[in-house]
Amino acid sequence: MSDIPENDQPMPLVSHLTELRTRLLRCVAAVFIIFAGLFSFTQQIYTFVSTPLREYLPAGATMIATDVSSPFLTPLKLTMMVSLFLAIPVILHQIWGFIAPGLYKHEKRIAVPLLVSSILLFYTGMAFAYFLVFPLIFKFFAAATPAGVEMMTDITSYLDFVMTLFFAFGVAFEIPVAVVLLVWIGVVDVAYLKKIRPYVIIGCFVVGMILTPPDIFSQTLLAVPMWLLFEIGILFGGLVRKRREDEPEDQPVDDHNDQPPATQA
Repeated sequence: MSDIPENDQPMPLVSHLTELRTRLLRCVAAVFIIFAGLFSFTQQIYTFVSTPLREYLPAGATMIATDVSSPFLTPLKLTMMVSLFLAIPVILHQIWGFIAPGLYKHEKRIAVPLLVSSILLFYTGMAFAYFLVFPLIFKFFAAATPAGVEMMTDITSYLDFVMTLFFAFGVAFEIPVAVVLLVWIGVVDVAYLKKIRPYVIIGCFVVGMILTPPDIFSQTLLAVPMWLLFEIGILFGGLVRKRREDEPEDQPVDDHNDQPPATQA
């Protein structure tokens, strides 16, 4: 699918499936190559990820492992997830390589910035969770611990908790990309998005309530950025829609020569 046939005939289904398999194998290979490079640092990676909680543990308290294999398997599981997150640019690049030949020239001009923005926003969401949300949440949990109860968190439970938040904030920060895409393909318009703004704000808090722990701090820390990102999406959606209306339609082009494909007589 990377090249347009000389006779401009559709590629056979088998060719599409073969290329899809090749690109999927490249994605899997990228994850395992990154994992192989990080394997020796599994313990250090878990120590880094658990720092926001350990800083607020009471004096003398530590994290615990309630399962025999947890000290080995939990850091290993975290390293695999980190490898997957780090491989996202490669995965998205392979997806782009598969679908790009079928796009129009004006579609490619908007798709590339959206692709890059989606990667940066996902990583920004994870960084926002780690550096801002986690310290506030764990400080609140430590302060709310009842008298006579010693706070000692299981390492597996902690991993499940933080990975849920990492994913939630990473996906939430993709809202501007989703809004721009919806406006670009004509599913909704900017006027309609502005009209439903009150419902979106309520929806942000509902999503925050579902995806975060049952405390007002973490819910608000997810809901407010989601709303602000929605507003950013509306802003850029209006710009993209206006630009698209000003541009003439064109035909799919070959990535190699950027010329319209030849058509058989």
